[in-house]
Amino acid sequence: MTRAVPGIGESTGGATDGSKRQLAAAVRGLVETMDLQDLTLVGQDVGGMVTYAYLRTFPDLRQAVIMDVVIPGIDPWEQVLRNPYLWHFAFHSIPELPEMLVQGHLREYSDYFYDAISADPAKITAEARAHYAQAYSTDSALTAGFNWYRTFAGDARVNKEATGQAPTATRLLYLRGENEGGHLEDYLGGLRAAGILQVEGAVVPNAGHFTQEEAPEDTWRLIADCAAD
Repeated sequence: MTRAVPGIGESTGGATDGSKRQLAAAVRGLVETMDLQDLTLVGQDVGGMVTYAYLRTFPDLRQAVIMDVVIPGIDPWEQVLRNPYLWHFAFHSIPELPEMLVQGHLREYSDYFYDAISADPAKITAEARAHYAQAYSTDSALTAGFNWYRTFAGDARVNKEATGQAPTATRLLYLRGENEGGHLEDYLGGLRAAGILQVEGAVVPNAGHFTQEEAPEDTWRLIADCAAD
């Protein structure tokens, strides 16, 4: 995962500006280079925002899967922004300050989130935590990651504009951990109102925010079952 994100970890590509449309274009380049066909694109958290941008920009997906995230500009975006527990959205958006405060304390900082928003923090192993911290350990990688937050306002404008375009017929599966908080139907309703014609949703049992690591078998079963329909 961290090898494929521009500017992060072992990726050799230059970082994008952080906008989800540019990241979707980077994914598109990978799809074309590898000549991938009949593609199911899966994205969790910011990856889900990128998956949404890809879905609205490129027509070649068989299915899209978005997990554990609200899409900028799409309901319930404004409601989520008012949630005080998501203080880091605003903090990460400040120019330069997050880098100064987090660098040198990255493992402790990231551990806070793994412990706070997973149903069982032990499911995020020490090995995984060390790997993720290493991926963001350089100054440029930290900035690339924080830039994803700094472009939320622009992402929201782009996504709102896309609601005026033709509806999207590609099937979209939206997954959310049962301990994630929020109401699944609010997210499904927002996606339908934005012009996604085929939206299905499911709750991943025994998972918080990191569904693919906390409950991998259930997560991939739900994805495979939907793809097989």
